[in-house]
Amino acid sequence: MIDRQAIRQRWNAVGSKLDERGRRLFAAAEVQAAGYGGLKIVSEITGIARSTINRGEDDLGAPALAKGEVRRAGGGRRAMAVLDPGLIPELKRIVDPATLGDPMRPLTWVSKSMDKLAAALTALGHPVSGDTVARELVKLGFSRQYNRKADEGSKHPDRNAQFEYINAKVIAAQAQQQPVISVDTKKKELIGNFKNGGSELRPKGDPRRVNVHDFMDKELGKVAPYGVYDVTANTGFVSVGITSDTAEFAVQSIRTWLERMGRQRYPKARALTITADCGGSNGARVRLWKVELQKLADETGLALHVHHYPPGTSKWNKIEHRMFCHIQQNWRGRPLTDRLAVVELIGATTTKTGLKIDCAVDPRTYEKGIKVSDAEMAAIRPGESLVDDQPAPRSTLPR
Repeated sequence: MIDRQAIRQRWNAVGSKLDERGRRLFAAAEVQAAGYGGLKIVSEITGIARSTINRGEDDLGAPALAKGEVRRAGGGRRAMAVLDPGLIPELKRIVDPATLGDPMRPLTWVSKSMDKLAAALTALGHPVSGDTVARELVKLGFSRQYNRKADEGSKHPDRNAQFEYINAKVIAAQAQQQPVISVDTKKKELIGNFKNGGSELRPKGDPRRVNVHDFMDKELGKVAPYGVYDVTANTGFVSVGITSDTAEFAVQSIRTWLERMGRQRYPKARALTITADCGGSNGARVRLWKVELQKLADETGLALHVHHYPPGTSKWNKIEHRMFCHIQQNWRGRPLTDRLAVVELIGATTTKTGLKIDCAVDPRTYEKGIKVSDAEMAAIRPGESLVDDQPAPRSTLPR
């Protein structure tokens, strides 16, 4: 005698709460336990078709499926691309005018939304949803992506030779255990409760509230972070300036790096190799930059070798992709409410490769528009390459 009540109780308590495969196997096990006549009764109680229960009985003795799968190979509803053979060719046709990217690369993406593409396909006699379009585009190798700055415009025929020259100088300095630094100014940042790009983990429905408008707070102002990255040691220093980003501030940042980190790591340093962008406060044509570097050479007794990357190639400057990018990632979604927050967030930046950054606020006032006379420029003493003995203070600076 089959106990219907017991089967119903087990179904309500356990079987009905399982996934598709679990319900099928549960029903099949109940049929086998009930014996003759059990198939009809179990089907009536569970609402599962007899044919499905029969497949469940076959599955009871079959090997387990891969994790996450509930159907055997070939099971389930057919894909839209199979049911409608004309769907994929039509999708490719309407996507083509909206396709962006390099055709030589395997990855492409589209600018139209999934719903608009689905509506266009439906109007052409291929009714689909936006989710189906998204799945098929992934199979075709499409994805949504942001713009990427990659085109550099015109290219000077000697540019590669410039890179090779700079690289050779850097390697030579490292071989002699002399410091090599990459320098640049990070973009100025507003201080206050302002929106900062990116996102952070917070409780659901509780986003951080920030000001609607990004009008500069006159009391807090902006900061200009100037970075010094030690290429060999994978360490960095950021001087947070509170006034203007000038050449005087840039050289002072290098001086501070020497005092806080450089001298300790390179106690026998005779020279300092500096790589920098061609523009900004450390630009190749900035007279004050050269004058201030000569002062630094005189003070420290170091020979300064300065190498500027060609215009439009700032991404080759190592500080950009070895330090600044990690700082930006570390403070994403966090308002820079005060100068202390900037220092703490920069100082807390680390990477799996061992990057460590020191940071400090520079309270000095740096004036804009300082003029450098021809006489001051004439006082600059360009030097030559490194020598083995202790050289007289000099700097290899282009006029």
